[in-house]
Amino acid sequence: MTPTFTGFRVEVDGVRGHIILNQGDKLNPLSTQTLLDLETAARWFDSHMDVRVVIVKGEGRAFSAGADLSSFTAGLGDLPAHAAGDAGRRMADGLEAMRAIAIAQIHGHCVGGGLVLAAACDLRVAAESTRFSIPEVDLGIPLAWGGIPRLVREIGPALTKELVITCRPFDTNEALSSGFLNRVVSDDELETTVNELATLVESKPAFATQATKSATNAVTAQMVGVARSWNDAEALQAGLRDPEGRASAQAYMDKITARRTSRNP
Repeated sequence: MTPTFTGFRVEVDGVRGHIILNQGDKLNPLSTQTLLDLETAARWFDSHMDVRVVIVKGEGRAFSAGADLSSFTAGLGDLPAHAAGDAGRRMADGLEAMRAIAIAQIHGHCVGGGLVLAAACDLRVAAESTRFSIPEVDLGIPLAWGGIPRLVREIGPALTKELVITCRPFDTNEALSSGFLNRVVSDDELETTVNELATLVESKPAFATQATKSATNAVTAQMVGVARSWNDAEALQAGLRDPEGRASAQAYMDKITARRTSRNP
C-alpha cells in the first residue's frame, strides 16, 4: 500500500520510483512535516528492494521555493522548535542514505531549502530556464540543513561563500560550470532526458551502482564534514531571534510583496 505524505506523493513503477512535490500552487514549499515525511519516504523506498532509481521533481512552476519558515518557527505540535529546525538535515541525510540513486529533475525556481533538497540527490538535471537562489542570509538566518557542506562538496568553498552571503540569483550556465548540475537541457527535453538517464542507471548492475554511491558519499563526507551539520538547528534558531536578522527578513518580504503587487496591479 502506498503511504500518504504531506506536500508530496510517491510512486513506484517496477525498478523506478518518484517523489513528486505536489503543492505547485504554492511553489512546492518544504514544511517541517514535508521534511520529516521525505526522510520517511527514503526509508520506504529502501523497503522496495527492486527500486534502483528515484526521480525527485516538483509540479507546477517550480521545483521548490524552499523552506516554509512558519512551520519550523512555531514547531510542530509536540515537536520543539529545535527538532523542527533539524528536520531539513534529517531529510537531506535520509535521501543521501537511500539505497536507490536519486535524480533531481529541476525546473522553474530552485530556492534555498529546495536547492539543499537537490544537492542531497545523486544526480541533477535542470531545464535551461531554471533559476537558483539562496536567500537565507537576506532572511536573517544561516543556510542550514547541511546545505553549506553539501555546496562546498559540489561547487567549492569560495563560490559557496559568495552565493550564500550575497544571495544573488544564478542561472543554469553557472550551476553547470560550477559542477552543481550534471546536465542542462531545453525545457521541453527535461523529462525525456531524465527518463533516459534513469533508464541508463537502471540498466547497470545494482550492487556495483549502490556500492559506488556509498563509497563516493563516504569519501566526500570525510572531506566536507556533513556529519557536523547536527548543530545547524542551533544556528538557525539563533538567527530567528536576531533583531537585525528579523529586520532584514521583513525588508526582504516587503520587497517580494511590492514586486508581486507591481506585476498584478
